[in-house]
Amino acid sequence: MSAAIDQLGQNQLAGFVLVLSRVGPLFMLAPPFNSKMVPVRARAIVAVGFAVGLAPIALHGQTVPGDALQIAGLALKEVLVGLGFAFALACLFAAFATAGTILDTSMGFSFGSLIDPVTNVQSGQMVQVYSMVAIAVFIAIGGDAWVIEGLARSYEVVPVLEMPSLTALVAGAAGEFAAILGAALEVAAPVLLALILTDVAFGVVSRVVPQLNVFAVGFPIKIGVGLLVVGVSLPFVGGWLSGQLQLSVESALGSLRLG
Repeated sequence: MSAAIDQLGQNQLAGFVLVLSRVGPLFMLAPPFNSKMVPVRARAIVAVGFAVGLAPIALHGQTVPGDALQIAGLALKEVLVGLGFAFALACLFAAFATAGTILDTSMGFSFGSLIDPVTNVQSGQMVQVYSMVAIAVFIAIGGDAWVIEGLARSYEVVPVLEMPSLTALVAGAAGEFAAILGAALEVAAPVLLALILTDVAFGVVSRVVPQLNVFAVGFPIKIGVGLLVVGVSLPFVGGWLSGQLQLSVESALGSLRLG
């Protein structure tokens, strides 16, 4: 009896380590779980909590081998699967940051930049606005629950003791990375269109009134027009993020398959 209990305890402990290996990359790579505003200790505690909750699902009917080398190999595989899942979510938030960068350049905010509190890197004002809006919408729509559900479903696609297809993982990551620019243009399209029309209008004015200093007059007007359209379009951006988050989770699961 005691031997069976010891074996069960070893299986649970090794399984917990494997589950934590898959959950961990989410807190290193994907916003908002990797936000620098959250202390590392707090992120580690939340990651352990996720692993405790997902361990019974991952270990259902599974017996983890007791050999240390086999456990190390499985942990490395779990990290790889976790990175593939987290990368899809990271690309979604990268699209928002890219949209902010495009608008910073178009509106003139790129002349001055600050430190983004989400990523802790140098960025413009619109990058910070879109990054914070993306996180606020993510929390408001229960995106964390979707991500946890996606992680739970990943164990149906790639169980703890099975190996994923590296070809599918690489292809999925490449597809997500290639889609960043297109998604960023979708987010920034209304503001970009308004700014282009504003530039065309000032081009016509400069032809009619050559004495007018278009740059001095147009710079603040472009900022005003851009901020106005950003405010009007943010509700639609929230709806876009809600649908795109579901697609990102499905895409991440689609890139996971057995080798």
